[in-house]
Amino acid sequence: MDFEENFPRVQNSTEYFDTVIGHIEDVVIGGEFQDMVNQFMDCYYHLFETGEENKIVYTEVYQKYTNLVESFIVENLNRRMSYFDMDLFAVELENKKAQLDGEIFELLYTLTDFLAFKDMMLDYKAFKEGRYNGLNEGFSVTSLQK
Repeated sequence: MDFEENFPRVQNSTEYFDTVIGHIEDVVIGGEFQDMVNQFMDCYYHLFETGEENKIVYTEVYQKYTNLVESFIVENLNRRMSYFDMDLFAVELENKKAQLDGEIFELLYTLTDFLAFKDMMLDYKAFKEGRYNGLNEGFSVTSLQK
């Protein structure tokens, strides 16, 4: 079978990849997804601590997170695209990894990169504990008038 037989609504792998990313963006900006991720992080952020040491519980939480998010996204993609193929998407994502930037890709990296996930959990913990300054960090304001 060639590509067009398996994926009749797209012309090539780049168009397929872009279509999948568009649907993922739609899914992750939805309230149901946001609520699910926030509830998950509320349950587990307190377990994470800054530092080099990675506790065994981090791996368990990471596996729960990847299973939850992947299942939710794949289920929604299958509803939106009758021709969705996770293996093809994963190959395209890996091929384009160096070129991709943005919030959607940061989310996808948390599914494949433990350290990105840990950073996300630590940022959430800092936010929940009032230690996260958001955009205030690293900026200084100076007067233009002398």
